[in-house]
Amino acid sequence: MGGVTRPVSGPDALHPLLPSPLREVEDPAFARHGIRLLLKRDDLIHPALPGNKWRKLAPNLRAAAAAGERTLLTFGGAYSNHLRATAAAGRLLGFGTIGVVRGDELAGAPLNPSLARCAADGMRLHFTDRATYRRSADPEVLAALHDRFGAFRVIPEGGSNALAAQGAAELGRELRGAAGTAAVPCGTGGTLAGLAAGLGPGQRAVGFAVLKGGSPHFLQGTVEGLQRAAFGGPRGDWRLEDRFCCGGYARRTPELDAFADAFEERHGLPLERTYVAKMLLGLAALAGEGAFAPGSAVAAVITGTP
Repeated sequence: MGGVTRPVSGPDALHPLLPSPLREVEDPAFARHGIRLLLKRDDLIHPALPGNKWRKLAPNLRAAAAAGERTLLTFGGAYSNHLRATAAAGRLLGFGTIGVVRGDELAGAPLNPSLARCAADGMRLHFTDRATYRRSADPEVLAALHDRFGAFRVIPEGGSNALAAQGAAELGRELRGAAGTAAVPCGTGGTLAGLAAGLGPGQRAVGFAVLKGGSPHFLQGTVEGLQRAAFGGPRGDWRLEDRFCCGGYARRTPELDAFADAFEERHGLPLERTYVAKMLLGLAALAGEGAFAPGSAVAAVITGTP
């Protein structure tokens, strides 16, 4: 297990690349419809905390440091990017980290590469059954975790809370005036809530749900709740698109792989398939459906790396 040796300090001490680069690419799936495609390269913000993970974690880390809280506890599945990012932040900034992992059957199994990376960065892993995991916000569940681990600051699954939405609002501000539409893939809704709040008049945010099964209705309410908590009420013009989850979280289809392979070959940019490739596939389909006016620009946020 990697040791935690650095003193607690703010995440800005890690020298993030902000604002992240905005680069136009000539892509036939968009150009044939008269649409300009811009890639917002949030994956370049920081090598250990790329993309929306930086934007959502940084304000939570600042709040923890200001409150003198030295340990973070958060939740995720066995391949959670959020768990990996939280563990890396703990290693880099001197926070203790605890990851509550969905699936108690994993407790006795060898760690997959994702969880092994978390452990190497010093995260203590706690495996729990799925029924208890679904109740992770219940006071009795949190009380049991406090009894086991002592004091900690809770960061929710995916890192999406009011502070995260406020952090993601800077993404919207960086895109003001750049494109009529700004798109992000959506798991827990925090990035979309902030992006929409930060955009300027006349701009619209589109979130591409990566979860299957009632996700638009659930996610709609989640984003609305995050905006109420972060900004006091609705902010910005936004909508959710649920047709491109490709079978559900972490699932892929031949169509998705063919699209992503061709995009990678054209632009030399490896695409993360769980989130980013699905968003780009959806944007290309919307362009073909006439969802964007000819001559307009669409900005796609590259939220992470493969």
